[in-house]
Amino acid sequence: MSNPLFNDEIELRVRYGETDQMGIVYYGNYAQYFEVGRVEWLRKLGVSYKKMEQDGLMLPVRKLTVEFKRPALYDDLIKVKTQLVKLPSASIEFDYEITNQKGEILTSGNTVLVFMDVQKNRPTRCPKYLLDKLQN
Repeated sequence: MSNPLFNDEIELRVRYGETDQMGIVYYGNYAQYFEVGRVEWLRKLGVSYKKMEQDGLMLPVRKLTVEFKRPALYDDLIKVKTQLVKLPSASIEFDYEITNQKGEILTSGNTVLVFMDVQKNRPTRCPKYLLDKLQN
């Protein structure tokens, strides 16, 4: 998608506690990196994840895929690129790419999250205020 609102990039430093004894990022931490990218993508769009939750809307992950290409290492400066795949409906989908300071692709991934009405415990449509921000 060419709309710059659909793309974001953040930098993170790999912390010691995110690695195994070999100094390589533990595979389970990549889902957290994707989450940081997603939350920051929303924040830069002007949408607070915390506010969504206070309004009774949750975004549980329905699907997560990860492809590991190279390891991220302790103290690496990594870049998490987050891209919205398409306009959301009852779900929202993101692609991710993580690169190191040399620009090498370390990991790519995808998540699909579902908009859930907490009170009804049922899927619901994407909130209008989010769609409005994406369509302007």
